[in-house]
Amino acid sequence: MSEAIALEIATDLPRSKRLKAVTTGTHDTLDKSIMAGEPFKDRERYSLFLKVQHLFHRDINSLYDNAQLDALLPDLKGRRRFSLIGDDLSDLEVTAPEAVDLPAFANSEAVDLPTALGWLYVAEGSNMGAAFLLKAAQKIGLSEEFGARHLAGAPEGRGLHWRTFTQALDDIDLSEDEEGKVVAGAEAAFKRVHALVKQMFG
Repeated sequence: MSEAIALEIATDLPRSKRLKAVTTGTHDTLDKSIMAGEPFKDRERYSLFLKVQHLFHRDINSLYDNAQLDALLPDLKGRRRFSLIGDDLSDLEVTAPEAVDLPAFANSEAVDLPTALGWLYVAEGSNMGAAFLLKAAQKIGLSEEFGARHLAGAPEGRGLHWRTFTQALDDIDLSEDEEGKVVAGAEAAFKRVHALVKQMFG
């Protein structure tokens, strides 16, 4: 399905569901790429996955301190996982990778709000799918307390945590042009992770 057709089909959907419809192809490609790398085969492979996570969350880390975003999205700072990934790397005695090719907003207070929303949508959505990943990590001796801290669910449950985010996302008033930037931001985030997966797993 082309992006144009998906956008037309998704016109009447809430923003979060529209994003899911439009980015399904990119998301599926990423999922297949990750699993092809066998990230849960052993701890060595998992360490590569952790490095991907570290670099992506380094990309977006500054967004969690943005006052404008914080006013729009519930418990934004509490959703940050960058430090947890750092703890996971330390648990496994793996050196954090050096960040390169950071997005423009990574080290700047000037954030294009719609674009940032697209990136955060991808980050929050990945936490929903982390329940499956956590079970896979447990098979190689990792847990929410060791090595897989960043895959843990929120205290209130993954479903409610996701729904409070998407409800807030859906309620933000944006222009048609800004809607396009949200989609572009989400697509860019998925493609960024895909590039990192290729970099780490070859």
